[in-house]
Amino acid sequence: MIDPRTTTGSTAAAAEDTVRLLTEALGGADVRPQVEEVGTVVEIDAGVAIVTGLGHALADEAVIFASGGVGIVSDLEPGRLGVILLCPTQGLAVGDDVHRTHTVVSVPVGDALLGRVVDALGRPLDRQGAIQAAGSKPIEAEAPEILDRAMVSRPLATGIKAIDAAVPIGRGQRELIIGDRQTGKTSIAVDAMLNQVDTGVISIYCAIGQRGDAVARVIAALEAGDAMANAIVMVAGGEEAPGLGFIAPYAATTMAEHFVAHGKDVLIVFDDLTRHARAYRELSLLLRRPPGREAYPGDIFYVHARLLERAAQLSPARGGGSLTALPVIETQAENLSAYIPTNLISITDGQVYLSPRLVRKGQFPAVDLGKSVSRVGGKAQSPAFRAVAGDIRVTLSQFEELESFARFGTRLDDDTRARLKRGAAVRAALRQPERRPIPALEQITVLLAAMGGLLDGIDEAAIPAAMQAIREAIDADADLQPVADQIAEGERLTDSDRESVLTLARQAMQAVSSNASERQGDVSDA
Repeated sequence: MIDPRTTTGSTAAAAEDTVRLLTEALGGADVRPQVEEVGTVVEIDAGVAIVTGLGHALADEAVIFASGGVGIVSDLEPGRLGVILLCPTQGLAVGDDVHRTHTVVSVPVGDALLGRVVDALGRPLDRQGAIQAAGSKPIEAEAPEILDRAMVSRPLATGIKAIDAAVPIGRGQRELIIGDRQTGKTSIAVDAMLNQVDTGVISIYCAIGQRGDAVARVIAALEAGDAMANAIVMVAGGEEAPGLGFIAPYAATTMAEHFVAHGKDVLIVFDDLTRHARAYRELSLLLRRPPGREAYPGDIFYVHARLLERAAQLSPARGGGSLTALPVIETQAENLSAYIPTNLISITDGQVYLSPRLVRKGQFPAVDLGKSVSRVGGKAQSPAFRAVAGDIRVTLSQFEELESFARFGTRLDDDTRARLKRGAAVRAALRQPERRPIPALEQITVLLAAMGGLLDGIDEAAIPAAMQAIREAIDADADLQPVADQIAEGERLTDSDRESVLTLARQAMQAVSSNASERQGDVSDA
């Protein structure tokens, strides 16, 4: 017979062994149940979704849908959440589960992004493989405090004569580029990026709501100018979810701030904030927020202010880096008093206004110096430029008034005719083809020649050839390299240096005149 006591003892021993083995296998893991909030999609619209069941979700928290798409909690209302979608609506359906992430939307940062084309979430669009980022940071961040900032004291050269001479931009400044359609706003920004090659400045181009072919042209220009290797292009196309267009400038600024925190200088272009404002208006109306002026929500000013306040020149204690912002705004029929333009004008440190009137006259870049201003860039302007360009605004202003007066066919005295010639020469000297930024010394020499009257006797159509001859003479003279270095270091142009470049300009002008005379003689002989 089987002894019951023996059986009971062996069963207890086996149970103890089983418990011991299970304890060792689990390794002390916490097997307590986990509580998770799961919401439900109850409504879907073009770019937004209404979610219920996430009573503890936080504002700006990222949520994940069953399809894998991402959204941002924007509206917190009793019993429902308004979520801005960062994904297409095609993969979503009413009744889908929604999960919290307990984090905010972040984007990759680091040197691995240089030379890449990414979307608003930092995902590559250029088919060059995954991005090995140094880390990720939230797209929203507080602007540097006042004590962490320093004065804007270093120039950011754009290579554009009209801007560097009359509307200078400093590193850490926010300069608005504003004008009607087809006036060259993007060309100004791209030329400024091209001029940063070999300067150590990192460029970021953020395209918001732009057509694909327009962005492709910008990328091709950067590649042709050898600027892409030190640049980042972020694209939030007009055909994508409006939520991506809304977060794009914040994401691009986060990428820029990573370099600024390491003491580097960054130039960022927002092209353009008009479309950004429209995307935010669309999302706000879909979320049933009360509309205000021009149907924009009441916080549209804060939306742009908190973005552009992140641009600054940091103090040496914070590394001394700088973030220069060039936001682009489109006007309609030269209406500078519209809602969004006036907001941006009051937020930024100045504006470069591109006039369609000058475009119709063939003046490119079409910078209207009468309506353009730089409120802080003058402090950072090179002394050499300041000495040369001080009278440009007055000369052009007087010329435009006299030009309007002369249209009436009034008989003009010799002094008035001389002013008209000088003004026409200066206006022609400010013309410049796109994608061809000019070094500082060549700009100063051309402006000296124009303001000094060397171009007065030349036909306006021949002035571009004369300017090209002057630039080539300056570029070919190796003795002027120390002068170029002095200008780059922020030193003044001495009287002897000024006379040297003027002498070289006169010689170039004489050569141009001689060649023109020889060509005329050949034509007469023929």
